[in-house]
Amino acid sequence: MALQQIKFAPGIDRQDTSVGAVGRWTDSDLARFRYGLPEKIGGWQSLLTDTIVGVVRKEFAFVDLDGNRYVALGTDKFLLIYFEGQLFDITPLKADITGATLSTNSTTTVTITTSAAHGINVGDIVLFDSVTLPGGTGFSTSDFEDKKFQIITVPTPTTFTITMGSAATGTVATGGSITLKPYEPVGPSAQSYGYGFGIGNYGGTITGALQNDLDGALSADTAGNNGSATQIRLTSTTGFPSPAGTIAVGDELITYTGVVGNELTGITRGALGTATAGTSNGQAHSDGATVTDATNFTGYGSAVLASTVTLEPGLWSLNSFGEVLIATILNGKTFTWDAGVASPTSNRASTSTSGFETTNAPTATRTTLISPTTRHLIHFGTEITIGSPATQDDMFVRFSADESINEYTIQATNTAGSQRLQDGTRIMGALVAKENILVWTDNALYTMKFVGAPFTFGFEQVGTNCGLIGQNAAVEIDGVAYWMSNNGFFSFDGTVNSLPCSVEDYVYDDINTTKGQQVCAGINNLFTEVIWWYPTSSATFNDRSVIYNYGAKAPPGEMGNWYTNTNTNFNRTTWIDSLIYPKPYATAYNSSSTGTFPAIIGETGLGQSVLFEHEIGTDQINPDGTTTALLSFIQSYNFALQTDQGIGEYFLAMRRFLPNFKVLTGNNQVTVSVSDYPSEDATATTLSPFTITSSTTKVDTRARGRYANVKIENTSSGESWRFGTFQADLQPDGRR
Repeated sequence: MALQQIKFAPGIDRQDTSVGAVGRWTDSDLARFRYGLPEKIGGWQSLLTDTIVGVVRKEFAFVDLDGNRYVALGTDKFLLIYFEGQLFDITPLKADITGATLSTNSTTTVTITTSAAHGINVGDIVLFDSVTLPGGTGFSTSDFEDKKFQIITVPTPTTFTITMGSAATGTVATGGSITLKPYEPVGPSAQSYGYGFGIGNYGGTITGALQNDLDGALSADTAGNNGSATQIRLTSTTGFPSPAGTIAVGDELITYTGVVGNELTGITRGALGTATAGTSNGQAHSDGATVTDATNFTGYGSAVLASTVTLEPGLWSLNSFGEVLIATILNGKTFTWDAGVASPTSNRASTSTSGFETTNAPTATRTTLISPTTRHLIHFGTEITIGSPATQDDMFVRFSADESINEYTIQATNTAGSQRLQDGTRIMGALVAKENILVWTDNALYTMKFVGAPFTFGFEQVGTNCGLIGQNAAVEIDGVAYWMSNNGFFSFDGTVNSLPCSVEDYVYDDINTTKGQQVCAGINNLFTEVIWWYPTSSATFNDRSVIYNYGAKAPPGEMGNWYTNTNTNFNRTTWIDSLIYPKPYATAYNSSSTGTFPAIIGETGLGQSVLFEHEIGTDQINPDGTTTALLSFIQSYNFALQTDQGIGEYFLAMRRFLPNFKVLTGNNQVTVSVSDYPSEDATATTLSPFTITSSTTKVDTRARGRYANVKIENTSSGESWRFGTFQADLQPDGRR
């Protein structure tokens, strides 16, 4: 009997069949390769007993001048600071609304009335202050004072409802007084997408649009509800251009000149010939009909670049200007928060932070960053006319004067300026690289470099058909940028390079590219890994990850060291590397649970995020202190016995194998499967997992077949492993 050693190269090969992937591993979960050997990844533990309300979309670590470390966390509802083991709410607020009143109806629903249009939408968060109550409600002032509420409905431009934890004791007419402090809205938790062609009698395309529903039917004539009115009501106008724009309802285009609460005012129906013949006010539409922002409508005969309708998720850009945090909401304003003042965690981010105001900055920007050497605040996909969101151009770049984040007027005495990029329909993201700022559109890559007067920055297109799939899908390490596109993986080290990927079909055959803005990339420099988390075709949120080991150099043109994960415990929405902190920090999201911080009364459907520290122990330690076992595995290709007559000509008999683990904590399971044919669908015989301990010297198998594979896995908590080589007693066992 001959003892043979079967060697497997590092990395997972899903491009070939389980037989054709000679010498490779073909599947894995929660496993990585180190020193060429597969091992279970490190565990993680919650940093907080609290969970975060909503989905965290951006994580950024920075240090103040005293050496204090902070992590800024941008969610779809809030901007938070993690500092010394605690969370602090620093979300910017909109202007106060004073003199609001309250009414109850003996239920948990409370109606708030304002004297003028409040501009608040369903799902928004509002802080209550300076509360006095009318008598007879059964509530106390403490039930409302300094409490945060989620808005449930908006019946009119001057009313909205909230939900209390208990019912009022009676019906009370409007009374009392409340100062409302609305939170700056960020955006939805997930990205939505559709098609927007065929609008109107002339046809056309809607690009980059938002969607909502009619709140009230529209008639085709003057007698109908809202048919002849000067305003149209939506369930929410959040994100729609203000003050003017165009909407599409069915095949009708409607223009408007104002936005008041959830109502569009100054409407003109049947734009571009889309009114039905014989009517004076456009077509009839039912209550709840879909309303689409058609401000970027492209009519028949005009150049059309895309045919998508996209509602992007609530995203943040987070940077630091020294010890000042700079935070920009996707397609919104830019705010600052100064860590250098006394008791900074008691302050909120704002546009008027003393010494770091952004009152003159653009009010609609896709993303921002700080140039590292010249300290310009750069806005990508921003307004042509500052302060006018309707002029936002997704390909327009504007930058402040150096060392002055609130100076944008271009003058001979400063370095403020602007530039429009050409290749693509929108800027997707930007990051600082070794010698350049890299700027991605949805189709191309540009470098942005300081060149001095008179242009300040020079732009050079260095790649096409290599656009960024999402704002947070690119990273940079050691002078090389890595990113995920809609059509593959790329790197840039001075030249754009396609990354040959041994799991490419596995990823791109089942990725939801309509939710590309949710893709999250991260660096784990402890193990030279780039990780991308992404949603599969049927998923709403990230549910799978793919990892590239940039430290395992592959020859040019050959597939590098790639591996994948499907374990739901490893799903992440943000990740920061171990630079400021000794271990990576990351966030995980659960849409079916409820977060505890900040405390929101009447919360519905916001979900929760958990902040984890990674590469700690062997398991997942939850916020409540409980342990979740992390179950990992790796499976080899189907190998055959090679003889003088060829591979697979003879059946092989595997009488025993010798386990060879470099590291083994607790028990491990080894499963051997044999089959007679190479087909993926061929019936396999599985030799039930053999339990391996540190004292196991050999395992008797008595397996027979043309092909065999081996699976290494752990099945309980407290277990870890690093596998060495597979040694087995193999011999020919006849042709039949």
